[in-house]
Amino acid sequence: MLATDDRTDLPVLLLYNLDRAWTDHELAKALDETDYLRACLQAQGHPVTALPIYDSDLATPLRLYAGEAYIVLNWCEGVPGLPYSDAYVAQILESLNFCYTGSTPDVLALSADKRQIKARLNLRDVGTPRWRIYTSTCPDGWNDFPAIVKPSHEHCSIGITPEAVVMSPTELHHRIAYVLDVFQQPALVEDFIDGREFHIWLWGNGNIEMLPPAEMDFSAFTDVRDRLCTLDSKTDPTSIHYNQIKLRLPAPLDDDEYQRLEQISRAAYRAVGCRDYARIDIRLRDSTFYVLDVNPNADISYQGSLACAGAVAGYSYGAVGSHLINLAARRRMAATE
Repeated sequence: MLATDDRTDLPVLLLYNLDRAWTDHELAKALDETDYLRACLQAQGHPVTALPIYDSDLATPLRLYAGEAYIVLNWCEGVPGLPYSDAYVAQILESLNFCYTGSTPDVLALSADKRQIKARLNLRDVGTPRWRIYTSTCPDGWNDFPAIVKPSHEHCSIGITPEAVVMSPTELHHRIAYVLDVFQQPALVEDFIDGREFHIWLWGNGNIEMLPPAEMDFSAFTDVRDRLCTLDSKTDPTSIHYNQIKLRLPAPLDDDEYQRLEQISRAAYRAVGCRDYARIDIRLRDSTFYVLDVNPNADISYQGSLACAGAVAGYSYGAVGSHLINLAARRRMAATE
């Protein structure tokens, strides 16, 4: 299935990163995922050129291509050796006048700072858990428990383990100290929303469409500390969280829940300024939805939740990628009219 007005003849420059420091398994996995995406886009009809990025000299290989001739499918999650560099990648693409999928450099930079994301959500009255940033270990009167302590500048659930959920001021003090020491960055403390968790994919500009909601089912866990998406749940097939958290897609929701979930997801998407696509992580407690995070550069691999949500909506993996390409192409067309 394709959106009725999507073109399949648009030439694509598939930009992705490879890090020579990765293990052989990690490199093989990245190459397999890229080859599969390229093949699926080609099956849709797109001419595809894949361009790997190995270091911070992103501009030199890009200058070999005419910006007006391609739509860049920006699958470059960052520059090897340069943390939090997805915004830098977008800056280089813009400086060379490429049209690329995904959000702008300022939105990508914003997404790396959880304090700014939370402040933006609060400013737009988008429901999010009560929060505070700590640069010292003093809990300073925090009395909402359980709470969760996160590094304020990390993605992909880095730093999120059962130990991140704290039940008392003493545990809070120790976990803040841990984050400050290990991650060398401020700690974000939030009211822990012990409830249903949804990963919501949206795509579009102006008219924003919500794909079928996915629910992370924690029913296998009785301990509140285990009812969360850890880094292991995403990366370690031997971990209990990887094996015991079940994906329910589409999530069972009544009409009212579905409409309110769609409303808060779109509000979060707009509040942060997302473009083309994003994933919003949301929890439900006592009939209230809370936005946990906004991910404008989330995983689009064939094993990820975007591909799964797209499949439920009737899109093949190639059609999902093609739609992202078309969203970018329409922006370029609108800008030149």
